Amino acid sequence: MIKAILFDMDGVLVDAKDWHYLALNRALNHFGYDISRESHLSTFDGLPTKSKLAMLSISVGLPEGLHPFINKLKQLYTMNISNSECKPTFNHQFALSRLKKDGYKIAVCSNSIRHTVEEMMRLSALDPFLNCIVSNEDVLCGKPDPEMYLKAMAELDVQPHECLILEDNDHGIEAAIASKGHLLKIVEPSDVVYSRIKQKIKEIEA
Repeated sequence: MIKAILFDMDGVLVDAKDWHYLALNRALNHFGYDISRESHLSTFDGLPTKSKLAMLSISVGLPEGLHPFINKLKQLYTMNISNSECKPTFNHQFALSRLKKDGYKIAVCSNSIRHTVEEMMRLSALDPFLNCIVSNEDVLCGKPDPEMYLKAMAELDVQPHECLILEDNDHGIEAAIASKGHLLKIVEPSDVVYSRIKQKIKEIEA
């Protein structure tokens, strides 16, 4: 029986993929660096900012001493965009409220920092339905490592086979599979609807 639903945030509950891309590039541009759209989609999408900066140091020589400042700028720019663009979505509010009413435990597991996750959930009006948030600051290893999902399962007191995980990008999907939870692949946030989640649960429990 499925007892918990674990959601990724960016690209699943919030259409924020471009926000992170634009915010990081805006920070990098101050120092003459840039991530191409192709590289973002093929390599960087879904990774923590710290991992992206480490990869840029290896690939294009970004000085490691700039990492903390660029990271801080990136988070600031992300929140500026979020406060302008992040708004409640009826389908998501309906889905999470119904799942909560049905008795499922609900968590959000994101490679973003905790402040960003909390603010986006607040701006999306989804925070009242959450039992647990796990950010990249709450684990030693972000996705694609499964630690984030395993930590959420432990906090919710459920086993992997009792969890359905909604993920959209390769790094998150890898983490979900490694955690041994059940996976529902999402292409875009509009795919996240109550009826589809319940249908997947029905298939798992059949």
